[in-house]
Amino acid sequence: MHPICPLSVTGLRRVLFGALIFLFGLNVQAALADIQRFVGSYSGSAEMVESDGTISPRDLSVTIRETQKGFSVQWTTLTHKAKGETKESTYDIDFVPSERAGVFAAAMKKNVFGHAVQLDPMKGEPYVWARITGDTLTIYSLFVDADGGYELQQFDRTLSQDGLDLQFNRISDGKHQRTIEAYLKKLD
Repeated sequence: MHPICPLSVTGLRRVLFGALIFLFGLNVQAALADIQRFVGSYSGSAEMVESDGTISPRDLSVTIRETQKGFSVQWTTLTHKAKGETKESTYDIDFVPSERAGVFAAAMKKNVFGHAVQLDPMKGEPYVWARITGDTLTIYSLFVDADGGYELQQFDRTLSQDGLDLQFNRISDGKHQRTIEAYLKKLD
């Protein structure tokens, strides 16, 4: 031990580890405080112009909740088709803070140790993550197809006066496929 430094190497490691845990805790607290601005239920509608020129109305809803370790986002799209048929798609994903400020990992399945982990895009499962930048909560979903191509879906939900402005984009192998824009009014 150096005569000026009363800490041993082990003691120094403990102090540094404690400082890292403290800083990570502050990062988690700041991230969770950021999500509180988005918490709530929202609803709206959009009209999709299909490739054949027909208009396909959609009802959209999203609920953002805090969870014990992060937050969850549940969204539903109800597509109205010709002849009165409807198709409903619902997704519910938990997110936990990552080591990067404002970036969240999806916690979509449990590993053998019971920890929530990402899905595997090499098995055709989506790789999902989220980030908060200013007033926008963005969720990304990356799919790798059987031929090695990809599809990236991006959901930008930006805080507005009474709700969220939603912008959805889908890109496949570098080509823009679809954009949907809608206003979602806050319900609660």
